[in-house]
Amino acid sequence: MSDLLEKCTICGGLIDEEDLFCGNCGTEAPHRQDTQTPASTLATHSFNCSGCGAAMSYSAEAAALRCPFCGSTNLEKGKDHKVIAPTKVIPFQVTEEQARKEMREAIGQGFWRPPDISEKAVIKNMVPVYVPYWVFSADVATFWTADTSQTPMGASGDWFPLSGEHRARYEGVLVGASGALTPNETAQLCPFDMSQGVSPQQANLDRYTVEQFNVARKYARPMAKSGLESLERKAVDTKFVPPRSRNVQVNLRIQNMASEPMLLPVWIMAYQYKDQVYRFLINGQNGRSTGHGPVSYHRLMMVLGTVLAVGLGIAIIAVLCGGLGSLLGG
Repeated sequence: MSDLLEKCTICGGLIDEEDLFCGNCGTEAPHRQDTQTPASTLATHSFNCSGCGAAMSYSAEAAALRCPFCGSTNLEKGKDHKVIAPTKVIPFQVTEEQARKEMREAIGQGFWRPPDISEKAVIKNMVPVYVPYWVFSADVATFWTADTSQTPMGASGDWFPLSGEHRARYEGVLVGASGALTPNETAQLCPFDMSQGVSPQQANLDRYTVEQFNVARKYARPMAKSGLESLERKAVDTKFVPPRSRNVQVNLRIQNMASEPMLLPVWIMAYQYKDQVYRFLINGQNGRSTGHGPVSYHRLMMVLGTVLAVGLGIAIIAVLCGGLGSLLGG
C-alpha cells in the first residue's frame, strides 16, 4: 500500500492515493492532481444482488430484473452514485445464437460429462454483461543464470554456467475486477483483442447490464505483477535457457507499470441439468468459454470398478504365483 494516505471526511477511514472511493462508506476520495486516479462516472439504474453481492447497472430497457451471475431476483435498488469510469469498451461480436450453440457443444465435451447433457440441459438465464477488468502494461528487465549440460568443446566438467539479460515490454495484461466472478473465471475467459476497444459512448452501455468495478487498482496490481513475472519467466525459459539445464535463477524488475479500467463482453448463462443449475461463461468477442457442469457418476463408478477389478486380478495372480513357487520349492 502507498505511503500517501488520507482520512475519509465522512467516516475517518484511511484512503490510499489510488482509491477513488472510501472502502468503508463509499464516499468519493479527494481529487489529487499528482496521481493517475481513474475518472468517475454516474451510475444509474443501479442494483445490488443479495444473493452473490454483485453490484451492477441494468439496461434501461430491462423488463424483469434477475441477477445474471447467480439468477437471484432478490435485488436491492441503489441510489445513483459515482463509480470508476472505463476508458474503453470491447463490443460484443458473439451473437446470442452463436453463444447458445457454443454452450451446447462445450458442456458435452469431456469423458466425465453425462452423455445426454447437451440435449437435456435447459438454459434458464442468458444475459450479455460488460465485466470490469484492469488492463496493465509494464517494462520488464531480467537477469538470469543457469547451469547447462551442453558444455563447450574442451570443457572438463559436466556442467557449464550460463547467464544473460533480457528486456521486454508487455501490454494487455488482464486482471478481473468483478465482484461476482472468481479470478479463475475471469482469467479463463482471456485473451481478448484489446485493439478492438472503443469509447464508452460508442458502445451504447445503456442497452446492457454493466458490472461495476469491485476490485481497486491497488489490489489488482499484485496479481498483474504475478502475471508479468509468469510471462517473462516463460519467455526466458523458452527462448534463452537451454533445454538441458539446472539451477535456473531468474531475477526480474518491473518498471513503468500503468493500467486502465476497461469493460469486456461476457455472455453469462445459467443452465439446468436434472435438479442442478450450473454457470457457463462465454467470451463475447471470440467465443472462448468456461464453466461448471455435472459429473457422470455412472462413468465414475465404471472406472472405479475397472480399477478395482484390475487390482484384484493382480492380487490373485500374485497369490497364485506365490503358491506355485512354494510347491515347486517343496
